[in-house]
Amino acid sequence: MKSLVIVESPTKAKTIGRFLGEDFDIKYSMGHIIDLPKSKLGVDVDNNFTPQYEVIDNKKKIISEFKSAAKSADEIILATDPDREGEAIASNIRDILSSNAKIKPACRQAGNQRSKFRRVVFHEITEGAIKDAFNHPRDIDVNLVDAQTARRVLDRLVGYQLSPLLWQKVRRGLSAGRVQSVTLRLIVEREREIEKFAKSEYFTISARLAGQASDPVQFELIEVKGEKIEKQEKFELYDGEYKISKTTIDTERKAEEIVRDMQGQRYVVADVNEREMKRSPYAPYTTSTLQQDGARRYGFSGKRTMSLAQKLYEEGFITYHRTDSVTLSRSAVAQIREYVKRDFGEKYVSPAPRIYTAKQKSAQEAHEAVRPTKIDSLVSGQHKQVLDELGHDYGRLYELIWRRAVASQMADAVTKATTVYADSTDVILSEKKDLTKNGKDSSPDSHRPQNDNVAKYRLKANGSVLVFDGFLKVNAQALQDTKLPEFTEGEELEEKGVSPEKHETPPPPRYNDASLIQALEEEGIGRPSTYAAIISTIVDRGYVERVDKKFVPSAVGLAVNDFLVANFSDIDDIPFTAQMEDGLDDVADGKTNWVAMMREFYVPFSKKLVDVKGAARVKIQVEETNETCPECGAKLVIRTGRFGKFMSCSAFPECKFTKPIVEETSLVCPKDGAKIIIKKTRKGRRFYGCSSYPKCDFAAWKLEDIKKGAASQSE
Repeated sequence: MKSLVIVESPTKAKTIGRFLGEDFDIKYSMGHIIDLPKSKLGVDVDNNFTPQYEVIDNKKKIISEFKSAAKSADEIILATDPDREGEAIASNIRDILSSNAKIKPACRQAGNQRSKFRRVVFHEITEGAIKDAFNHPRDIDVNLVDAQTARRVLDRLVGYQLSPLLWQKVRRGLSAGRVQSVTLRLIVEREREIEKFAKSEYFTISARLAGQASDPVQFELIEVKGEKIEKQEKFELYDGEYKISKTTIDTERKAEEIVRDMQGQRYVVADVNEREMKRSPYAPYTTSTLQQDGARRYGFSGKRTMSLAQKLYEEGFITYHRTDSVTLSRSAVAQIREYVKRDFGEKYVSPAPRIYTAKQKSAQEAHEAVRPTKIDSLVSGQHKQVLDELGHDYGRLYELIWRRAVASQMADAVTKATTVYADSTDVILSEKKDLTKNGKDSSPDSHRPQNDNVAKYRLKANGSVLVFDGFLKVNAQALQDTKLPEFTEGEELEEKGVSPEKHETPPPPRYNDASLIQALEEEGIGRPSTYAAIISTIVDRGYVERVDKKFVPSAVGLAVNDFLVANFSDIDDIPFTAQMEDGLDDVADGKTNWVAMMREFYVPFSKKLVDVKGAARVKIQVEETNETCPECGAKLVIRTGRFGKFMSCSAFPECKFTKPIVEETSLVCPKDGAKIIIKKTRKGRRFYGCSSYPKCDFAAWKLEDIKKGAASQSE
């Protein structure tokens, strides 16, 4: 019996081929084989939003190969990825191979030709998983196909009908997207929240106190006359609440008065509080948390992390990387626990298998979290194979996944936390009449004798010592022991210095890759498998820039956002975007008809498009400079074009003088000694190049490459 197996990529085909015999002919589609046309809307809005798919030009040869191979095959096995997109690709391939008629959406009728087709799904490319999947084929899930069709149609309706408006009202060549636009809004709103944030000064005060037989320890002032000096302020931001902590010591004069008064005071240990604290491991990675940690640990963009993970999956090293699930299979849990017990000892295994629950609503169809397909020694096992076969970055990401998965079934880490409270010996009459609850103050920072007198100053010192490393043995984190001397209650302390420290309340932070992905997940914007594409799109379009690894909106991004918010605030907003994602989930679950969902959205949207055509244009803001135009004498300004920023005459369009912006460095070219300047590719990626180009073609992505070039020249 001859079987034709169709997957998406050559790597996946090669890996699967290791486990299948000669009776299987494996082909790959290189992703989608059909798509909506590029030159027109491609959706029949008057006929149930029927997508007008076309064969992708460079896939015609692949389709011809599929058809030729299908003629001699007894069965056709569709083994595309286990998610909505993979289900849609499988459905499209089946439609093309089952009929030579005009391409149409997936047909629900079963016919003789369609009996040749089998759909298999697996979440790891290992021999056991492949054989099990091939022994349990199923039909194509029409609900998943409908959900993917709905997403594609929805994004096309928004993108292709909003983009022409941006051309008219902002600038030619711009484009909009349903999910990208609200992601841009997050960044713009945050930038404006930072701009209007009113910073305020405050002071903290610390004292170095020494016991009779101990070195001085840094204590922090926490109360003055029985009143806590720390307070919290809350600010409502576009994406939620922002909290900051500060003290009530808000002037330098007040701080100096307290410091002078505290100097020379006598202090006594009021309380020593020791407690054991347990720290549990995180759940195994999901798509979102993997991208967040890839950004935090290694500076990877979401796109880079997903690219590395895709290769690791296709090579059979990890399970499917597009998942919202935090659970592991029973067999994986058993393997991990056995490995930990064997290599580290019984005490390092959690008492019972850990079961994790996802915080977010699950939308992806994979059944497991991201994990390695084999649990063996990181030193001698798959990790070494990954490094040898794929390279450094793949090895780093694999190690990240391995450590997180193994740690998830390990014992808690245990620390001994110590808090020492010290009071000045000056005592005042407390004005608090109801300090306590059931005879004891409910505040964790109040450990004082039960009487009406309180110390004028109360200070605190914290210490923490790791008692048992537990899961930290595998997945180490930035913990540092801070061991305090042995203090006893009532012990007198000598003041060895009191000092104030000035602070400024920080504005809300700009988003970076990790925090933006986290915000997208928390707000229900897009789905984890789309985060990388969302961020990549708004960067490539020049709507945002990365400055010190943080996202900053460009002048064009600000203009696009302002136009969309002013005219389409109902769809360019978090609630609408999250609601649409929930609707797509309902389609995937068979709870909602996708055409009805589309109609409910499109009727008011199409009316709004007509109304907005009369709206005013939005100007892209320019940055002023002190330079003058060499042609007309007017001031030069910095404008933003399709390929980034450039200098232009402020008298445009009367004067059309322009010149590129040159950002110089202190480095010299290793080839000809000219200045090295910072340039940008057409997509906005920064690189280093020689200022004498085109005479000298030296270029480098990293500073290290320039130094290497200089070293090789000197040799």
